[in-house]
Amino acid sequence: MTPAFSGSFNALEQWREGVRARLEGLAAYLVELGTADATDLSQLASLHQRLASDKLVVAFVGEFSRGKSELINAIFFADTGRRVLPATPGRTTMCPVELSNDPTQPIAVSLLPIATRLAGTSLAELRRDPQAWTHVPLDVTRPDQLPSALREVMGTQRVSVAEAVALGFWDESNADNNPRPDDSGRVEVPAWRHALINYPHPLLRQGLVVLDTPGLNALGAEPELTLGLLPSAHATVFIVGADTGVTQSDMAIWRDHLGSRQGAAFVVLNKIDALHDPLLTAAQVAAHIDAQRTATARVLGVPTHRVFALSARQALVARIAPDPDGLAASRIAEFEAALSAELLPQRQQVLQRLIGDTVTQLAQRAERRLGDTRRQIAEQMLELRGLRGKSSGRLRLIRQRIEQEALEFEHCHTRLVALRGLHARLLDEALEVLSDEHLKAEVHRLVTEIKASVLKLGARKAFAAVCTRLRKRLTTASQQAQEIRDMLAGTFSHLNAEFGFGLVLMPGPDLSRFTDELDAIDSNYTQYLGLGQALRLSQPQFMAQFRRMLLARLDAAWDGARSDIESWNGAMTTHVEVQLHERRRSFQKRAEALSRIRGASDELELRIADIEQQDVQLQQRSERLAAVTQAVLASAATAVASEPPIDLPGDTFVSVRQASA
Repeated sequence: MTPAFSGSFNALEQWREGVRARLEGLAAYLVELGTADATDLSQLASLHQRLASDKLVVAFVGEFSRGKSELINAIFFADTGRRVLPATPGRTTMCPVELSNDPTQPIAVSLLPIATRLAGTSLAELRRDPQAWTHVPLDVTRPDQLPSALREVMGTQRVSVAEAVALGFWDESNADNNPRPDDSGRVEVPAWRHALINYPHPLLRQGLVVLDTPGLNALGAEPELTLGLLPSAHATVFIVGADTGVTQSDMAIWRDHLGSRQGAAFVVLNKIDALHDPLLTAAQVAAHIDAQRTATARVLGVPTHRVFALSARQALVARIAPDPDGLAASRIAEFEAALSAELLPQRQQVLQRLIGDTVTQLAQRAERRLGDTRRQIAEQMLELRGLRGKSSGRLRLIRQRIEQEALEFEHCHTRLVALRGLHARLLDEALEVLSDEHLKAEVHRLVTEIKASVLKLGARKAFAAVCTRLRKRLTTASQQAQEIRDMLAGTFSHLNAEFGFGLVLMPGPDLSRFTDELDAIDSNYTQYLGLGQALRLSQPQFMAQFRRMLLARLDAAWDGARSDIESWNGAMTTHVEVQLHERRRSFQKRAEALSRIRGASDELELRIADIEQQDVQLQQRSERLAAVTQAVLASAATAVASEPPIDLPGDTFVSVRQASA
């Protein structure tokens, strides 16, 4: 049987496929209408790519030997019929392991040597350098090879204490967590800094990314993991042992890395099979498990319904067997249902908002262009109907009037040049507020203030001040964008009244989502700036990583805000240019029509009939546009429903192999 999460994730992928197909239909129809410009097509292509490449990141966090890898095997990879990630007693995952699928890259395990920490190069930069990694090919036609290849993530090496200090695995102030030296005074550290597993499992091919993290020592030693990967995960699963309860090291992980993400964190009380006692009744064992669950919730300060007691190993064995009774006894179904019910609708809602905003704007722009054309046709029709029974001399006078109107219309070009100049100046002012230079200066100021503060006790206050200033910049940019819109509103009104334009303002850019992103960054990073992190903040390597990761997160939000402002202004500029072009073409068509008619009533009637037919066609196209747009929005609004579990053939690894072909 496939896990419950698989069915829900398949439903989400089918929803995305359906919406992508509708978007392709909308793009084709906009091209057919001739209303789509380069900006429109670029927005549609970007939205289509976002749907195709959207990732769902689930991070599993916990101390060593809590069963993280086994839980990942049970939830996502039981359909392979074997244990994908190594999950033997003792330490297994020695470095962060990222499972995903990129069809453009070879199927392999890519390992980043631990020594790359010494160079100070960020993980994001190293991802773009294949030569920095050690690659172990995976042959999906040989399933027996998979576990041995993945055991590479368990690799360790022996180094001196001085090297361990440089790598971040030795802290004199926290001796209890330091690795134990051997007889020669050397200590064991991970051989690898990060592992990327590119594997064609169906869930990974559909955009799932699974992050398996090592224990407390490795979490503290890799700032990029705690400052970048974990905060960007859509959900985190914190695993503790039912046999041990919440230990001191468990509490340190929760307090230092997950406490501020409670709303997006699930807590798993794993290994409940270890609590089974042949001397107790089933009811007594269940009461013991419930008591552990309640105690765990109380210690971590989370609602009891966020804590799930289960046995990952029992679930994996039962799914491979298959053993329905064992699967029910593992209690994993309740956790999978909660993961699916909360996480997948959340991702769908984010995409729905993006789809709704983009498609509605595109449809409104296309409808305005159709409306402008219909209005110009109506003017021609009214003019031509007024020519019935007119003499050739009268026609010449009307043609002269049209030429005079066209000449006067061209006089607005001077005003439009002035408008473009003012518009460009205001746009530059709005974008300057969100410039990279200002952002880098704010981050540099933050780092300087943290370094200058005694014992780094002022770090949190300095960070809060930076976030406040950045929010003010977003507010200022939003206000300046509104000033641009107010300026355009007055200009559009004047041009519409004096020169017969049909200019319509779109709603201004909404930067509130970037303020929300800044709030999330504030929440995620504040926990690393408290008194408990003072020693780490004094370490140059950690501060350098902190600066890089913070700047990368802020830069993404800044780029998004600038892009929204530029896209809106670009659309407004295009709107004016299209109106100019259409207006000039309208004058030309009216003059040509009068030249052809020359007083012949039959030619006049033919021209009137032709224009009437054009109007009917435009009306039909407008109705079709509304129908196509509504189809996209209706498809996007459809709720994702979980698929029921399905029976898989005995050798389900074949289906994975075929999917990768």
